[in-house]
Amino acid sequence: MNHGADALPPPPADSLHRLYSDHHGWLTGWLRRRLGCPQNAADLAQDTFLRVLLAREKPVILEPRAFLTTVAKRVLANHYRRQDIERAYLEALAAQPEILAPSEEERAIVLETLVELDRLLDGLPAVAKRVFLLAQVDGMTYAEIAEQLDISLSTVKRHMVKAAQRCYFAESC
Repeated sequence: MNHGADALPPPPADSLHRLYSDHHGWLTGWLRRRLGCPQNAADLAQDTFLRVLLAREKPVILEPRAFLTTVAKRVLANHYRRQDIERAYLEALAAQPEILAPSEEERAIVLETLVELDRLLDGLPAVAKRVFLLAQVDGMTYAEIAEQLDISLSTVKRHMVKAAQRCYFAESC
């Protein structure tokens, strides 16, 4: 690999433009091979470059393709996680009587809320996420959660504090 010629300084607008023009086609192809869908690949390539553009700290990019691959893998992971959330939500809707089915607008709002909640809870241990969702989404009491998960009441409270802090501090940033 050629470290000198491909190295880019922190991407101001012209460097970002160069990164995009030099590597967009390659990244779209890389994503298409993983997704099998040209439209999703194009969307996720755009999302990848958007992440680079909106990054708080502009990185020094020594290996553009390695850098873009790393960012794209995160975007791809979020894409798959969103698909899983959407699939679970649609399965839950299918189990409800049709009379209780929400409108398309309500579905979109709920789905976006679920995706945002997943993003906020990202990084928490799985059990802390589960505790939070059982309390906030399913409406279970702490005692019911402790019994269902076979953990102590104080552990449930500790997990709820962690999850609540995560949500609070994510919103205040």
